[in-house]
Amino acid sequence: MRYIKSPSTDAKFNLALEQYVFDRMDRSQSYFMLWQNDHAVIIGKHQNTIGEINEPYVREHHIDVVRRLSGGGAVYHDLGNLNFTFIVSEGDGLQSFDFSVFCRPIVQALAHFGVEAQINGRNDMTIAGKKFSGNSQYAKQGRIMHHGTILYDSDLDMVSKALQVSQDKIVSKGVQSVRSRVTNVREYMKEDIPVEAFWEKLEQYMAAETGMQAYTLTEEDIARIRVIQQQRYDTWEWNYGASPQYRIRKERRFEGCGKVEAYMEVEKGILHQLDFYGDYFGNGEKQQLIDALIGSKMEESALQKRLEDIDVGEYVCHLTQKDLIALLLQ
Repeated sequence: MRYIKSPSTDAKFNLALEQYVFDRMDRSQSYFMLWQNDHAVIIGKHQNTIGEINEPYVREHHIDVVRRLSGGGAVYHDLGNLNFTFIVSEGDGLQSFDFSVFCRPIVQALAHFGVEAQINGRNDMTIAGKKFSGNSQYAKQGRIMHHGTILYDSDLDMVSKALQVSQDKIVSKGVQSVRSRVTNVREYMKEDIPVEAFWEKLEQYMAAETGMQAYTLTEEDIARIRVIQQQRYDTWEWNYGASPQYRIRKERRFEGCGKVEAYMEVEKGILHQLDFYGDYFGNGEKQQLIDALIGSKMEESALQKRLEDIDVGEYVCHLTQKDLIALLLQ
């Protein structure tokens, strides 16, 4: 395994760095990365950006908003937060969306530092029932990228103010705010150390456990990363995109799946426009699913026929054909 330490705290550069390592670097190698972003909201691939951020607050506090390649929900990053990434090939029973495989080394590292952490839910790590890490994955052509946050000494008030929390999540989770259900790792460390020292200790632990070797990015690497940044992560089209046109909006939170939103134009019982957003995971390109449904009558049998050769779970992980049709017709 190779270890890469990002030289930047620019969210747009760091997401381009992840993509570069995933797409361009030696596929026979596995990679572990540690990196930080300074004041940024990172949006899940399938989310409607405007619906996930407190836009006036984000603008006033000069917080970058950047979309990532993976699904899941929006997260806030600052320099009290440390991010980790694993990039590996599938194999030996390893499958995409198996979060525990990649969270376990972090839990074990924290135990080594005297912190008792747990892997909970579909993609969270917690301490004493409070979340300190959200995780997400992206898979393509036999490769998996898993990345997660470690709230070590973040400004938790900023976390809650920068993000919108949908009412269905508040109701389903029985919480009143983001602030009430998140925590910083530093509060639980036996030795009170700043985030820089924690980063160094985590590096040392992972090196001892995995034998990973440091890789220093070359000038050529950085130049190529900058090109990816300029082409994707610097653009409004990627980070925000046009808001969906719709007359009907359906939303439901599915157990083990997350929130799925459907934006639809329906005329005379025929589905003319459709788009999906949410904090779900999925590897398939949603446009393929949309194309299969456009033009269908809005009735159960017609939608079933359109979906009979479609694996819905490829596009929205753990969602069934029955659940999707129920969402569209609810």
